Amino acid sequence: MNKFLREALNEAKKGLKEGGIPIGAVLVRSGKTIGQGHNQRVQKNSPILHAEMDCLQNAGRIKNYKGTVLYSTLMPCYMCSGTILQFKIKKVVVGGSLRDIGTKKFLEAHGVKVVNMRSRECLEIMDEFIKKNRALWKEDSGI
Repeated sequence: MNKFLREALNEAKKGLKEGGIPIGAVLVRSGKTIGQGHNQRVQKNSPILHAEMDCLQNAGRIKNYKGTVLYSTLMPCYMCSGTILQFKIKKVVVGGSLRDIGTKKFLEAHGVKVVNMRSRECLEIMDEFIKKNRALWKEDSGI
């Protein structure tokens, strides 16, 4: 597993230990992590604090996102995908996708390169979580 995806997975595990949804993300520029985060909807009672949003918030104000890559343990939702487009992030690397919700095509149609690593570890942590927390996952994912 790529080291940045491993960092994102560590963020996901941190969120799980906090009682949250195990999705993590890191923002990278020039081979260095400049932001990291995990889904905190449960912990902070937030409707929008997905891993990608937390990561970007933690990266702070950045003049531009040229040359950045966003790593996420799971394919971003439409809200996070819209933010990726808004900030002109041109590459997203994901650990996996549980089902096709259309965001990969959406991002690619707007010039974002999406790389799905199909990581067994990233998918297993989500599968286990969903089995035990179906209602919470339904609330978070909107499905």
